[in-house]
Amino acid sequence: MKKSLIGIALVVSATTALSQQLAGTEADKSYAAELWARMEALGLTGDSAIQAFPYQGVEPHGLMLQTFYTRTTIDGHTGALVVKRNYGPEGVSVDEILSNPDDHLGSITVMFQREADYDPETGNWFWAKYLADGTLDQNPAGMALAGLVGKGAEAGCIACHQDAGGGDYLFTTDADLTVE
Repeated sequence: MKKSLIGIALVVSATTALSQQLAGTEADKSYAAELWARMEALGLTGDSAIQAFPYQGVEPHGLMLQTFYTRTTIDGHTGALVVKRNYGPEGVSVDEILSNPDDHLGSITVMFQREADYDPETGNWFWAKYLADGTLDQNPAGMALAGLVGKGAEAGCIACHQDAGGGDYLFTTDADLTVE
């Protein structure tokens, strides 16, 4: 019995280590920096970011959200882009966000649909979570939240969004965001 428990612990440990290696690599961080620069150019982030009417959100995203859907090109590839601005703290009002969004912006979570061979198993989505200043957020272990965040894990972007239904990893819309 002891050997079985040790074997199970080793498999769980190896699976956790593998899922942590799927995100936060130097290549992921570099791609995330390109993505941030593109979002700034589109007015989706930064000082002159366009605004939309906030709506009530749920954790792990902000308690108030703004979501934008578009398409953009990075490194010659055009893909669907979903940008979600996450606002707080609890009790923040729509008026407070609209009058001073920078004071309430906690993070920006992003999905960008990469080229067809990026990761077909997860719809080729690249995931990133940025702090309000554009730096990548990190998990408690210090891994940058960019790339295949939560793939093969019990928590994280992919782990949650795989249950979205429709096979597209999107909770907020059933629109076809595919780029032709």
